[in-house]
Amino acid sequence: MNTLLRLLPDLVWLVPAAPLLALVAVGLRMLLGRAEGDAAEPLTARLCAFAAFVSLALLLAIDAGALLAGAPGHRVLGTWFASGDWQGTLSFLLDPLALSVATLTALIGWLVMRFSANYLHREAGFHRFFIVLSLFLAGIQLVLLAGNGLLAFVGWEMCGISSFLLIGYSWQRPVATANALFAFVTNRAGDAGFLLGLGFAAAWLGSFEWPALTATPDLPLLTARLLAVGFVVAALAKSAQLPFTPWIARALEGPTPSSAIFYGAVMVHAGVFLMLRLAPLLQQVPDLMAALVVVGALTAAYAWLCGLVQTDVKSALIFATVFQVALMFVAIGLGWTTLATVHLCLHAAWRAWQFLLAPSWLALTQGPPQPAPAWLRGWQLLYTAALERFWLDRLGFTLLARPTELFAHDLHGLEENFIDRALGEPGRGRPLRAELPLVAGDGLAGRALAALAEQLQRLETHLSLRGRGGAAERLLLRLGTWLRTVENLLEQPRYLMMAVMATFVVIL
Repeated sequence: MNTLLRLLPDLVWLVPAAPLLALVAVGLRMLLGRAEGDAAEPLTARLCAFAAFVSLALLLAIDAGALLAGAPGHRVLGTWFASGDWQGTLSFLLDPLALSVATLTALIGWLVMRFSANYLHREAGFHRFFIVLSLFLAGIQLVLLAGNGLLAFVGWEMCGISSFLLIGYSWQRPVATANALFAFVTNRAGDAGFLLGLGFAAAWLGSFEWPALTATPDLPLLTARLLAVGFVVAALAKSAQLPFTPWIARALEGPTPSSAIFYGAVMVHAGVFLMLRLAPLLQQVPDLMAALVVVGALTAAYAWLCGLVQTDVKSALIFATVFQVALMFVAIGLGWTTLATVHLCLHAAWRAWQFLLAPSWLALTQGPPQPAPAWLRGWQLLYTAALERFWLDRLGFTLLARPTELFAHDLHGLEENFIDRALGEPGRGRPLRAELPLVAGDGLAGRALAALAEQLQRLETHLSLRGRGGAAERLLLRLGTWLRTVENLLEQPRYLMMAVMATFVVIL
């Protein structure tokens, strides 16, 4: 038994791998045409739920071993790539922080999978939803369990992609796709910060491993500040703190189960977890800790005021979520990491239950939503600002989403008006001449080849396709006559002897 408990930490890679295997299985069923109709839904739901349960069971077994023999700590299972002094490893950090949050996440993920089977019954994108949700569960477990920043960033991006796909779940609705784009673009700023931190870690520390980033207490202040600031930006963006807060309200466009696990329970806490993971590094930079307190306090005030004027359940819940997450950042900035960890776990469990219950909330409360407080309605300017969410949505759209849309529009125009005309498009070629319908081409290269083909066809027509009596046939017949005359002369004995004598003369 003890041997098994010691071997289990080396199988931790199965925690993110199990949802990925379920993803592949469901994807193959769709490609093979076996995921059509109501009868195909239960197998998809069972596959994904079983994979989530496998992850949960394995984490519980590792937790049991950690309780008996201590946390396994940093485990290096292999090398991903190596280049010079840089090395990317497949490592996992199984400390109390990672195991507790990962286990809670696996439990919430399994429950959401079970809930979604009935909630999304007969939805057009049923199988697509479970594929993306499995991708998210794999990504978030990589973020929580990874032993180095590089592997965590892979999970970070998997979460971002799945978030984009689930916000735009109803892709036929322009509002859903616009909100998905807004959330995607906003979070790319955080991803840039994450990459900046990884780049500094590789250049200055020569390692991506979390212990290397947190176990060097003698870093120069400027180095520690630059190293930490990128990760702080990534955390603020992912956890929807100011100035990145507006994206999370738009993310509610996705189905309720995705809202529960993404923005109520799990992904909104990913930034908090990243700050907890890098807490020893942050403690070397007091001004950055103070900045976390200020940003958290401002975000809490913003979320509180905006939440007071909301009239629908999910919007009120999301601003309450942002408020609680902001308090976690305040706690981290004050150095209360244990309090922030406990707050994270309790809030994730509570908020997941609330979001899953959101469709029935009005029936349970048996009454309309409460109006804004009288003191806020009496303060007209503040009330208007809260209703408009302090105009941050419009600012974010103007500075981030709109330029991205315009850039994409310009790229489309460049492709349509220049690249497609230069290179051509498959199946859109046009004949150069109406009498030659088979000689067709599109784009510069296609038209050049079509013109060359036309000339070759013309040459072939003049030389060999005119039938008996053509120019080619007459030329070949005349050449054949000359060759037969020469052959007949060479067959005569006198000419043969002359040829032999000439050969001897040349030799001698």
